Amino acid sequence: MNDLKRILLVEDSVRDVELTLAALDEHNLANEVIVARNGAEALDYLFHRSEFADRPRGNPALILLDIKMPKVDGLELLRQIKSDENFKLIPVVMLTSSREERDLIESYRLGVNAYVVKPVDFDKFVKAVSGLGLFWAVINETPPGSVRKRD
Repeated sequence: MNDLKRILLVEDSVRDVELTLAALDEHNLANEVIVARNGAEALDYLFHRSEFADRPRGNPALILLDIKMPKVDGLELLRQIKSDENFKLIPVVMLTSSREERDLIESYRLGVNAYVVKPVDFDKFVKAVSGLGLFWAVINETPPGSVRKRD
């Protein structure tokens, strides 16, 4: 499979979106990155609703997800993703500033694939995000059908 896989970035901080996109770009990851500003927008994307009604078919290869967001927070979004047969095999990485033990435990309880605390230092942030993108969207092999097209 030579197609570039999409990454869904769910992040409400404009600064963190820009840093994440810059980090992926700096390491020449050419994957398309779709940005949802909160969990409700991410659900619209996944279910082809609202502004995403005409988006290309297929699930993202990776969801990078913040926890603390308006409307639908990251933990609730994770709960919905992992409980839906169409989405539960999509790798989800919490990319968050939360160091709270309860967030970490709840994320894993709900089925997150990895939990990464955003480094404050720019160079460390770039290294962390580019490593995530490279591993999950390029190197990682997903189960057949996990990035499948929805009907």
